[in-house]
Amino acid sequence: MMTTADHAAWMARALFVAERGRGRTNPNPLVGAVVVSPDGVVVGQGAHLVAGGPHAEVHALRVAGDGARGATLYCTLEPCCHIGRTGPCTERIIAAGIRRVVTAIEDPNPRVSGGGHARLRGAGIEVITGVCEDDAARQNAPFLTWITCDRPWTVVKTAVSADGYVGSSRLTSPRTDRWMHRQRAWIDAIAVGADTVLADDPHLTARGAWRPRPLTRVIVDWRGRVPATAAVYSTLSAGPVIMVGLDTVPATHRAALRSRGVDVELFESRRLAAVGAFLADRNVQSLLVEGGPALQQAWSGAGLVDVVQYIETPAVLGEGVPVAPALAHWVNGRTPTRMFGADRCVEGTWS
Repeated sequence: MMTTADHAAWMARALFVAERGRGRTNPNPLVGAVVVSPDGVVVGQGAHLVAGGPHAEVHALRVAGDGARGATLYCTLEPCCHIGRTGPCTERIIAAGIRRVVTAIEDPNPRVSGGGHARLRGAGIEVITGVCEDDAARQNAPFLTWITCDRPWTVVKTAVSADGYVGSSRLTSPRTDRWMHRQRAWIDAIAVGADTVLADDPHLTARGAWRPRPLTRVIVDWRGRVPATAAVYSTLSAGPVIMVGLDTVPATHRAALRSRGVDVELFESRRLAAVGAFLADRNVQSLLVEGGPALQQAWSGAGLVDVVQYIETPAVLGEGVPVAPALAHWVNGRTPTRMFGADRCVEGTWS
């Protein structure tokens, strides 16, 4: 008989398998599935690898074949019960002869939202939920935030000198840079403010890490100060670039950007919640706000931040732009969660 510890161990394996789809499943969630025989042998496993492709349960059941009959299916998210680009997984599970389904979290998608569990129970299948629930919620935080809050799950990342400044000087080590570009390789979008573009003229691309799909770049330039010749506006081959501005941005500037293929989106006010909702409508589930301090202060002040990554470096600048006050207050007294040589990264939920 399977114990609570057994369920947790198999679910941990399903969560591990789910990571195979990271950065490729948008707008779908990450999902992993493992099929375990009554005598405790894995007979099939799989992950959802790309939007529009087979779901994790389908992959796992195909591998299991006849071994699925009487087995237990572990799935990191409630199986779907509706027809989208693929058929409902609940019917595949029932037809395969699965005896028990163990899931981590319920799917908040209104088209599912408990319906998958109900369908399986109605077919006489035992359903156990909530196994490794917190781990699964962390893994799918972008999808869950997007569905329930109508905005992207948002990370604010800043690199700070030992004396509290950010700026155009190269602060972080090559090891830290590699980690940051790996993050850019799976995140949906990066946002920076006009001051950052004017000071650094960045490309905002993922370098040294493979990215399987386009990366959206968002330039928050309320007054239209960034020239159309900025480097980021020449990188559309890496993904779309969106200029966010007020509706008072001069028409000539809008036209210059649009002639380069930039998506110009204008708003009546600087209300960042409206920007978040706009990005959510564009299927941006995860957003990395990289700079600068003014934009990060505004984003945190609007209550739109989920995670902070505060990288402390040993460099001393002596002068420059101070880190956003909200982030300086947040990091006070916290201990590093990871080290990149001499660089110390403090990462945690925004509060």
